[in-house]
Amino acid sequence: MPIWNNQIETMPRRELKELQLAKLRKLVSYTYDNVPFYRNKLDSMGLSPDSIRKLEDIRLLPFTTKDDLRDNYPFDLFATPMRNVVRIHASSGTTGKATVVGYTRKDLELWSEMMARIHSAGGVTNDDIAQISFGYGLFTGGFGHHYGLEKIGAAVIPASSGNTERQVQIMKDFGTTVLICTPSYALHIADVMAEMGIDPKRDLKLKYGLFGAEPWSESIRREIEKKMCLTATDNYGLSELIGPGVAGECLEKNGMHINEDSFLVEIIDPKSGECLIEGEKGELVITPLDKEALPLLRYRTKDLSIFSTGQCRCGRTTARIMKIMGRTDDMLIIRGVNVFPSQIEEALLEVDGIAPHYQIIVDRQKNIDILEVHVEVTDRLFFDEMKRIVEIETQIIDRLYAIIGIKVKLKLVEPRTIERSTGKAKRVIDKRNVY
Repeated sequence: MPIWNNQIETMPRRELKELQLAKLRKLVSYTYDNVPFYRNKLDSMGLSPDSIRKLEDIRLLPFTTKDDLRDNYPFDLFATPMRNVVRIHASSGTTGKATVVGYTRKDLELWSEMMARIHSAGGVTNDDIAQISFGYGLFTGGFGHHYGLEKIGAAVIPASSGNTERQVQIMKDFGTTVLICTPSYALHIADVMAEMGIDPKRDLKLKYGLFGAEPWSESIRREIEKKMCLTATDNYGLSELIGPGVAGECLEKNGMHINEDSFLVEIIDPKSGECLIEGEKGELVITPLDKEALPLLRYRTKDLSIFSTGQCRCGRTTARIMKIMGRTDDMLIIRGVNVFPSQIEEALLEVDGIAPHYQIIVDRQKNIDILEVHVEVTDRLFFDEMKRIVEIETQIIDRLYAIIGIKVKLKLVEPRTIERSTGKAKRVIDKRNVY
């Protein structure tokens, strides 16, 4: 597939690093001059914009966290007067005070460019009809994709989320070739397709799916591609940084290419904060180099991944991040053992007869943590003989124990009984928080 911005996306890495350094120096000066929060931080650390002489000097700079945005709610981290801000987005605030982000006209142009690259890498061209099944509103996902698709000339259907039968009907009637939503909602759409008697291979024109906004495994990818007859790619971003647009997979599906001219990525040890070497799993720390309204220094994403500069067969020279492997803050500590939901998901989806819908419930009984997993079975297994179901239960329990070292309580439930989400899936319910 063609590369959207050949000059940037195939730039020699030496030149790319020089560009990043020039932008980093400019960014530090910009934040120092225009954001009192950063000026006070740097002054307290004995740093100034002149302290940044080489790219590695970024490690001298302080981290920024989500709490910093909340503490400066709503606009105290903005670097430009509100008369220059033309768009405001915000998080839902379900885990605390909302984080608020702003965009100047230049920021919106940047966003469109970043997304155009990601869509092109995922196979989209101006011949496509793209259906966006993200919600439109304070959430950045729908708008970011909308801008990128229009920039490359694709026809956009702003379907938003929900009313899934209508989503399927639109795909059929309008000849949708590209679907954009969360991977969990894509699976729900696939289930509704089957219930409606729609065969995607026969009745639809889907070719590509660009899915993001939540971690998802290779098993989920295979399930989506099989059920929807399309090629599924991953993309990554955060509202605090720009929204979607930080990185995205090409059709090689071997990691997400970072838009490195605008985002400087580090991998750190989440406990010590020390930088890790390429190939080591750690927390993504990202500095947006071009933002005007909300410039940030070394933003701690809490997302876990691996950084790679290895060559990609697509021809792009930009570094990649591997699929998000969980978050530092959704790690469950069960009886002293670190457990990531992604580990449980991978184990479940390797078992034949299990549907890709599950829920993890953590509780505490008599001061002992209890881990319970509810997982749907397929229609075929639900109507199978009891002996077969017992065998599946034993297989899953043993597999999970081998991976996470904890015996879980397993409950196989009927098909379509676990609540579906049109946005990010609610995979974990931790009841220990109520005590």
